[in-house]
Amino acid sequence: MFRRTSASMKGHSFLHVIKLVSPFVMVVVLQATIAGFSLEVMSSVRAYVAGEALWSRSQKNAVYFLNRYLHSGDKSQFAQYQASLAVPIGDEFARWALERDPVDVEAARIGFLQGGNHPDDVPGLIWLFRYFNRVSFLQEAIREWAATDPMLLELSVFGEVIRSELENGPVRDGSRLQFLSSRLSELNTQFTVHANRFSTVLGEGSRAIKLTLTCINIVTALALILLLIWHTRRLVLQRQAFEDALHAEKERLAWQASHDWLTGLANRRAFEARLQGELDNVAAGSLGLILLDLDQFKNVNDSCGHLAGDRLLCQVSRLLQQDRRPHDLVARLGGDEFGLILPQCSPFDAADVAERLRRSLELFSFAWDDRCFAVTASIGITCITERDTTLEDAMRRADAACYRAKEKGRNRVQVDGVRPDVVLIAARPREAARA
Repeated sequence: MFRRTSASMKGHSFLHVIKLVSPFVMVVVLQATIAGFSLEVMSSVRAYVAGEALWSRSQKNAVYFLNRYLHSGDKSQFAQYQASLAVPIGDEFARWALERDPVDVEAARIGFLQGGNHPDDVPGLIWLFRYFNRVSFLQEAIREWAATDPMLLELSVFGEVIRSELENGPVRDGSRLQFLSSRLSELNTQFTVHANRFSTVLGEGSRAIKLTLTCINIVTALALILLLIWHTRRLVLQRQAFEDALHAEKERLAWQASHDWLTGLANRRAFEARLQGELDNVAAGSLGLILLDLDQFKNVNDSCGHLAGDRLLCQVSRLLQQDRRPHDLVARLGGDEFGLILPQCSPFDAADVAERLRRSLELFSFAWDDRCFAVTASIGITCITERDTTLEDAMRRADAACYRAKEKGRNRVQVDGVRPDVVLIAARPREAARA
């Protein structure tokens, strides 16, 4: 019994010690939490101070090198100006990304890295901006930061203006040179004012933070843990969404790079790339190249406006794609000019295709409001069988044939290689418009 009583007393004593120690443990945990939080905040503030130093130095270097380039014309000075200007521009992009809704964390990270910030400091920079941008001192610092955006834009445009002027040789007008130098000096002064205010506000804010963080309680620590879990999940979801959007955007940009935005046909870039590929393999068979230019297209634009002209181009594009083989290519080369690539197509077949196109357009009438327009085309054909034919030669031959078709009265087909006074296929002229 005595032993049981002794054990019971030891257990009770242990519980009592726990009760006594637990408040101290909680205080220590709270203090440790506050200390950790304080270190993180102060580290992020320090990173902003260091980033401001990099920003200010790079901005001054940009002005310095641009001024040297203005006086010397040395392109290496302009390259150094561009490299220096990339630092504040990177920070500017990062801030824009953080001000978006939703926040683009990846773009902000890339921007801060371009701004010369240490990779280990970037998460803290993003974190402080995202969650404390409404705090008075940081809000004021961001306001000073944002105030330099027009100046950065002006400095960037200024550099391009100076470069364009120096392309024709050194600036010999002394007053012009003095004006440009003075404006650069004014920009530098304006940058310095905002940079100094930014540093001053951050310094005052860091001292205020020390006092504020002493009042944080354990509830805040727990909230931060929950916030960390939520934030991590959000970052994972955002990253996945960003990767999906990036993949979709790459596909969209790839399509846009090779297609005409109005008609959906291949553009000149894709047309020339395909033509070069076909010229490299021309030994597989004769290659037909057709250039088609709409007659009197300007009348539609002038009479009914560009909207009508765009509608006409879309309808003509659909007509040109009818009855084409899978490996044929129809492209809009610009304006009212179209091109067709017909692989493994004999001269006779190419001429037949061109004539059918001409006839289809001749029978087609374009209606807009209460007016009806006749649509015709001048068509030039060249058939290539020589492997050493260059892209420029092929385009020149087809274009010359198209030009001769126009010269001979339009609405006709002209084959390259035929005497200029001989038109392969001609048609009687049509009225340009009917009421």
